[in-house]
Amino acid sequence: MKNFIKNTGQKWVDWSVENPKKFFTYSMVFLSLSFLVSILQGIFVPSDLTFKIKPPILYSKSSVAQNNQTKNSKEMEKIVGELQLLKAKRDRGELLKVDSLRIEYLFNQYQNFKNGH
Repeated sequence: MKNFIKNTGQKWVDWSVENPKKFFTYSMVFLSLSFLVSILQGIFVPSDLTFKIKPPILYSKSSVAQNNQTKNSKEMEKIVGELQLLKAKRDRGELLKVDSLRIEYLFNQYQNFKNGH
């Protein structure tokens, strides 16, 4: 089977070397037809995955987006509250290394909610 494929491929290569004008013509016709079929497919059978960009939450009027926004604001309030508790702990001088990691995590979470990710 490998020899058959190898021989057939070699025949095609030999033919293309012997007939470069025909090879070029056939190649251009094939590429042009492929391009036209691709364009027609894009026009008449559009993909569902095309342009799936979410609009920013501020400009969306759907209830789902508003629910997400209220959920995000509640989460942000929780994060701010916990950060304030950790700030008070820092002012008392009781801050530990674990608390520093928690502050960094909460800050990253706050930034993600703030930026809408």
